[in-house]
Parts: sequence; C-alpha cells; structure tokens
Amino acid sequence: MTFESILTSLNAGIFTITLNRPNSYNACNEQLTTELQTALQYAHDTDEVRCVVLTGAGKAFCSGQDLKDAPSGGGKRSLRDSLERRYNPIIRLITTLPKPVIAGINGVAAGAGLSLALACDIRVMSASAKLVEAFIGIALIPDSGATFFYTKMFGYAKAFEFATLNKPIAADEALSLELVNQVLHPGAFQEGLNAMAKKYAEGPTQSYGYVKLLLQNAQSTTLEHMLELEAEYQQLAGESHDYAEGVKAFIEKRAPEFLGR
Repeated sequence: MTFESILTSLNAGIFTITLNRPNSYNACNEQLTTELQTALQYAHDTDEVRCVVLTGAGKAFCSGQDLKDAPSGGGKRSLRDSLERRYNPIIRLITTLPKPVIAGINGVAAGAGLSLALACDIRVMSASAKLVEAFIGIALIPDSGATFFYTKMFGYAKAFEFATLNKPIAADEALSLELVNQVLHPGAFQEGLNAMAKKYAEGPTQSYGYVKLLLQNAQSTTLEHMLELEAEYQQLAGESHDYAEGVKAFIEKRAPEFLGR
C-alpha cells in the first residue's frame, strides 16, 4: 500500500501506522482520515497482522482535525458529515479490530487525536507528551467517541471538568488516572513501544480478540450475560491451535510458540 499522509510497515506481525503530517502536528485532513480507514481495514483483513501500533511522526501524536482543511467543494464543512463519514468509522475500526491496537503517544494528543488514542487497547506515552481536550477551546463538544471514553475512564465529575476546562493532562497524571498503561522517558520511548508490540505480536492473537470483545461487552451488560459469553468464547478458544500449543508447551516446560490462530 502506498499512502501520502500516513506511513505503514509490517514486520514480524507488527503493523505500524504512523500519522505523517509532522508540519501540522499530524492534524487530520480528508486524505489522512481516508488513508487511515484503509490501513485499519487492511489490518483487520490480513492474517499476518497480529498487532497494530498507531503513532505519529515528529513532535506530535495527533493534534485532531486540521482546521485549515477546507471542503473540496468549498463552502462550510458539515461537522456531522465529517464525523459520520471520516472519524466514526475509524473509531469503530479500532475498537472492533480483533487484534491488539497500541497507541504510541509520542507527543501531544489533542481533540480527535486524543479520541484515536483512547480508542486503542493499550497506550504507551512519552513522558514529554500531553493529552489535551481542545474541543471546548473552539466552542465544540468532544466527539469521535470522546464523551464515551472520558466518562468510562474518568467518571462523570472528572470527565465534565476535563471536557469543559480544557486543562492539559501531563504524562505522570495520565498514568495516575490510568488513562495510559506506561510512561517512558523520551529517549526510551521507541524501544519500549517496540517491546510492547513484540510481546503482543508473539501472543495468541485470536484469544486477544476474544478478550477485547468480552471486556467491551462487560461495560454495558449483566453478569449473567457475561457468563454465557465467556462459555461461548472459551469453547472457541479451546478449539484453537494456540490452546493446544499452550498446553503442550506447559507440559514440556518451555515457552509456547503461538501462531495467532
């Protein structure tokens, strides 16, 4: 695949997507969101992809919508259209992808860029990066799933404060609030991100997908329903190659070699 606004690479099961508009802090224009949808769909459809890393080029992860990006036909941009056609499909692709998606937050994540990071399953953050709400600063509401993510992760009171006061969250606070899984010194960021991705790429990919689906369902259903879902997906996991390999490796006292299926 050849893109202009993103870079992609597939190495040892790790599919890395790098937002590549560093001069605009990787702000999202029409082209970038279109290409990102295509890349995420490729990750979904390709068995060789066992883990996805989403990160940014240069000093930023993603600064959100490019406010200088005018509609191709001229006139005023429809914000509803931008969400329904461009941003919401990306959030759905990330959250439904049956493989781990890691956000490598190398720099500021703001607005819809923050939503991209929060949609991922794991977040590794550089100690120099910041999370910025941004929407309220231009009299908009949080979107691209932000109101869902903020409330689930913060609770209502903190979510309201963050969404309305536009106070940036530094890396140490993000870690204490459990918004990110790991904070790394900028000099060790890429190495740590690679190590996390390698661990997931070598794991039981299909089972990771089941875990992702079950945890997402658990946020909005009953214990009884989850007991039924666990029984269903445990049976599927137990029929996999990786389960047989895991048991065999355990008996033979060696590390398993999972194939992701």
